[in-house]
Amino acid sequence: MKIATAAYPLDWFDNWAAFETKARKWVTDAVNQGTEVLVFPEYGVMELATLAGRDVALDLEQSLHAVSDLIPKADALYTSLARKFGVHILTPSAPVFDTAVHPTRPVNRTRLIAPNGKSDAQDKQIMTMFERDPWHVATGSGTLKLFDTTLGKIGVLICYDSEFPLLGRALIEAGAEYILVPSCTEELAGYWRVRIGAISRALEGQCVTAMASIVGTVDWSTSVEAGSGMGSIFGPPDTGFPSTGNIAEGTLNQAGWTIANAPRSKIANMRKAGVVRNSTHWSEQNGPNSTIPVTYCDLR
Repeated sequence: MKIATAAYPLDWFDNWAAFETKARKWVTDAVNQGTEVLVFPEYGVMELATLAGRDVALDLEQSLHAVSDLIPKADALYTSLARKFGVHILTPSAPVFDTAVHPTRPVNRTRLIAPNGKSDAQDKQIMTMFERDPWHVATGSGTLKLFDTTLGKIGVLICYDSEFPLLGRALIEAGAEYILVPSCTEELAGYWRVRIGAISRALEGQCVTAMASIVGTVDWSTSVEAGSGMGSIFGPPDTGFPSTGNIAEGTLNQAGWTIANAPRSKIANMRKAGVVRNSTHWSEQNGPNSTIPVTYCDLR
């Protein structure tokens, strides 16, 4: 599997066509480098709030609704791009008002789209402090998804979720080989918290984790006005992987794709013949095992 993770800047758009042009350019750039899985960051479509004008974009509550209203259209665009280029796309996450999950508040939702057009959504499970107040983002449905694809079994932990080992363990026990980590962190410390979480999940689960970030600053938002980070791809420091566990990383706060090849055959071999067996030996801890439900989604 060749993975591309984005260090993604938010932009101002005067019309939908401008957003469509940007999305197509980013996907095309990754495809031209031979990638098969594209990972966009958390809250990467908050830039859609600009289509409702500056006053709406600057108003937190209005911007949440403005973006949520456009997510079906954005999902359709990314689906068409996944089909056209034959790639898997993890869409930039967004606030989505879904009354089936919460009657009045949005969830933080991303979607994994396969080249055949099949897709399913993953909601963030644990909210950060700013998502709790003032955003008042609702906790997701309580279910993690295991996406079975032609490239391997994939899980998603949105930003803060990657910092909780039992969430990662639930995905590993369900069969995950790759965990995608879209993130949005304002400060360098936030980036490193998520990075350490992604590295830890790779070590514990003997899997590959891929982290995407928002980068840069904007003057039209009070919610995602700054982003710090880079694209990063991690594996366990064990057989077949770099001694640091760092498969690839971009340049801090520099926009663009970070790309690396991470074949599932290496994951299988390392789990079977690695120097250590963290994934297998997890149950030897004294702590409780996870009972978090995981729903199987066949995107093959």
